[in-house]
Amino acid sequence: MADELTSKHVVYAALAANVLIAVTKAAAAFWTGSSAMMSEALHSLVDSLNEVLLLYGQHRASRPPDAQHPFGHGRELYFWSFIVALLIFAVGSGVSLYQGVEQLIDPHPLESPWINYVVLAFALVFEGISWGISLKQFHRHRGRLTFYEAFRRSKDPPSFMVLFEDSAALLGIFIAAAGTFAATHLQKPEFDGVASLLIGLVLGGVAMLLARESKSLLIGESASSELTHSVKEIAAKNPAVLRVNGMLTAQLAPDQIVVALSLEFKDDLRVPELEERVIEIETSIRRQHGEVTALFIKPQTPKVFSETLRERFGNEGDG
Repeated sequence: MADELTSKHVVYAALAANVLIAVTKAAAAFWTGSSAMMSEALHSLVDSLNEVLLLYGQHRASRPPDAQHPFGHGRELYFWSFIVALLIFAVGSGVSLYQGVEQLIDPHPLESPWINYVVLAFALVFEGISWGISLKQFHRHRGRLTFYEAFRRSKDPPSFMVLFEDSAALLGIFIAAAGTFAATHLQKPEFDGVASLLIGLVLGGVAMLLARESKSLLIGESASSELTHSVKEIAAKNPAVLRVNGMLTAQLAPDQIVVALSLEFKDDLRVPELEERVIEIETSIRRQHGEVTALFIKPQTPKVFSETLRERFGNEGDG
């Protein structure tokens, strides 16, 4: 629950910052006629909508299981995360590219460019605060992994989506400022269009990265290797277990995991004793890993388990 609250806190902080920034950027864009500033305003508006969708996804994912969804609704978060990535690409990137092309085809000088600088300065402060909050939370979870490894292994889209959005926003602010400077001091309004194009490319690149990871989570990724190792250790400590054959896992949400565990038990166990041992193992696993919301333990010999893996994965199945 603490992790969920932290994740929501990051999204709320980003939402508050982006709403304020979107309004001020839009006012500056209409005043100065800057296409780069309009791209930035649309960027912040899309980011605000994205945060709303992420919060909605978290709310929907937290609903309890029911008859139609026996494993819960956790993957709703991954669905809405994928929608967010599409919005960044279609609206944020697409409109920015359009604004840039339009300015290049029909360039017009900027009016009162100092307004752009003032607004971008305020945006830099607000985005910087939001970025710092999201970066701190991301670092807390990544441990010793590299930044990219932590992103690829993360099962919590809001944690990395907000960070990527804020990073793109900060880069966009510097690009917009550079475009405004070049357009006014060199008397070349085309540079304003170039800045808008660059902002669109940045958003497109970020959107593709986020869409790729969200799609992978939506389809169904396995749980982390740390959890897999821990669950195997817990099961192996039970005196009735001769061998842990292997396990299959599926990440349904950041705090919802399905585990199917194959174990070889002692041959002299009777059915009532076997049931007691299974309950003991389930209790131990759930005590240490509350995120395991569904656990299936199947007594099997190593040979049967290996054959099952080969049927499912071919030669790639290694338990």
